[in-house]
Amino acid sequence: MSNWIHLKLLVCTILMSVMMLNCKKKEPNSSEKSTQNSFISVAAAANLRDVLEDLKQIYIKENPDKKVEITFGSSGLLVQQILNGAPFDLFLSADTQFPEKLKSAGKNYGNPKIYAYGKVVLWSSKKDVSKGLDLLQNPEINKIAIANPELAPYGKNTVEALKKSGLYFKIENKIVWAENISQVAQFASTGNADVGFIALSNAKNKDMMRRGNFYKLSEKECAPIAQSGIVLKGKSQTESQDFFDFINSEKANEIWKRYGYQTKISK
Repeated sequence: MSNWIHLKLLVCTILMSVMMLNCKKKEPNSSEKSTQNSFISVAAAANLRDVLEDLKQIYIKENPDKKVEITFGSSGLLVQQILNGAPFDLFLSADTQFPEKLKSAGKNYGNPKIYAYGKVVLWSSKKDVSKGLDLLQNPEINKIAIANPELAPYGKNTVEALKKSGLYFKIENKIVWAENISQVAQFASTGNADVGFIALSNAKNKDMMRRGNFYKLSEKECAPIAQSGIVLKGKSQTESQDFFDFINSEKANEIWKRYGYQTKISK
């Protein structure tokens, strides 16, 4: 009889232990939920590297419980990744067309919104580019780095500007194609290209300012490039919208201007 009682007690103990474990696993505590929901993953165009890192630091300082991870690349490649299932929460493009493509594919949580207008510059670490586009026909200029126009909106706008000026077909054989404008900057700064077309924001980087000089294309030569972003469907929609609202805020406006961008607020 005592053995039977001991057996019943053992079974009860095991059942209670299992139930307690199940209760613990059932729901994450509030702090775990907060950590999960406060993390957002951003896919951003390469021209945003410097300005977005600054904006991120300010945002995190004001929201210490938030975590923002940013992946930079050409807008076209990032869109392909998102369409193939990459788990990004927010996409910041270097144009307005790629976000519309994501909306058409049903990947959006909200609607695309223009957050800034960027500008194209001609940059070099070896040549004086103050003469502008006329320099490209100089026999001493052998390699001109431009971002792939099919993937990078800044490359597309550069090609359009060169065609508009009548220079494109005259210097086409000198062009070295890069994946994005960060790679253009790398080519031009390491001597793999004599000059390169990059974003004004990249040219204003302290290291780039120290290592070279730039010529800003006039609005007549190349109109400012409208750049839009879009919040994507996912687990962090609210948090992503909060960060997107922040970079569109008046507080962020001065940071955008510091890197040579125009915004809807300042325009």
